[in-house]
Amino acid sequence: MAATVGAAAAAATTRLGSPAVPEPLGPGVGWGVLHLFCHVPANGVEAEAAIAAVKACQADEHQVVTFAVLGHKADVGFLALGPDLWRLRRLQGQLQRAGLVVTSSYVSLTETSEYAKDLPPEMAAPRLHPQLPPEGMRAICFYGMSKRRNPDANWYATPFEDRKRMMYEHGTSGRAFRGRILQLVTGSTGVDDWEWGVTLFAGDPADLKEVVYTLRFDEASARFGEFGPFYTGMVARVDEVLAEVMGTT
Repeated sequence: MAATVGAAAAAATTRLGSPAVPEPLGPGVGWGVLHLFCHVPANGVEAEAAIAAVKACQADEHQVVTFAVLGHKADVGFLALGPDLWRLRRLQGQLQRAGLVVTSSYVSLTETSEYAKDLPPEMAAPRLHPQLPPEGMRAICFYGMSKRRNPDANWYATPFEDRKRMMYEHGTSGRAFRGRILQLVTGSTGVDDWEWGVTLFAGDPADLKEVVYTLRFDEASARFGEFGPFYTGMVARVDEVLAEVMGTT
C-alpha cells in the first residue's frame, strides 16, 4: 500500500516541476477574468506576500489590476485576467494565505458580443485581450448584470433583429463617452450568478455615474436590464493600495 501511495505521489509531479502544477486551462476564445473583493482583517496582512502573489501572476499575458475599494463592501479589489484559469486560482489562494479575506468574487470570460460577430480583428482584439489598466484612468467600478425574463419583458423571447437594434442603440450611447470611459464587458452565463460582468474605468469618477445613468435610458437597459451590487474604487499599484488600506502610508 505504501509503495502504491508513493508511486501515485511521484506520478503527480508534472513536466512543470515539483510540486505538481496542473496543466493550463483556458477558454478557446478570449481570456479568463477573476474579480476578487477582499477585506483586510484587524491584524493586517502579510503585505510582501500579497505583493509577491500579484507580481508572480503578472506573466505570460496575465494581468492584475489592484484598487482600493470605497465603502463597506471591501477594502481591496483585484481584477486578474489571462489565458490560464489555474494561474488566476493560484493568485486567489496566495492572496488568501497572505491574510486577505475574500468577501465577494466574480468569474467571467472576455468575449465579443453576438451582435458584433463581424467586427474586424483590430476591433475584436481589445475586447478579447484587453490591456489594463488604461493609462490615466484611475477610477474603477464593477457590477454584474443580466437581461430580464419577465412575462412582459423577456429578452430571450425577443426576436434577434429587435435585440440587435436595441444593442446598437446602447452602443451608440456608450460611444459618446469615448476617451472618458473604458468599458470591459465580460460574459458570465454559466460560470457565475449574473450573465455579464461590467468593469468601467474613468479618469473622472463623475463619468462613472454619468455613463451608467445615460445608458439606463436605452431600451435594452430600461426594459430588460437587471443590475447587481456596484463596487467602486481607485486604481493604484498593489503596494500603494495595501499601504493605504492598512494605514501604513
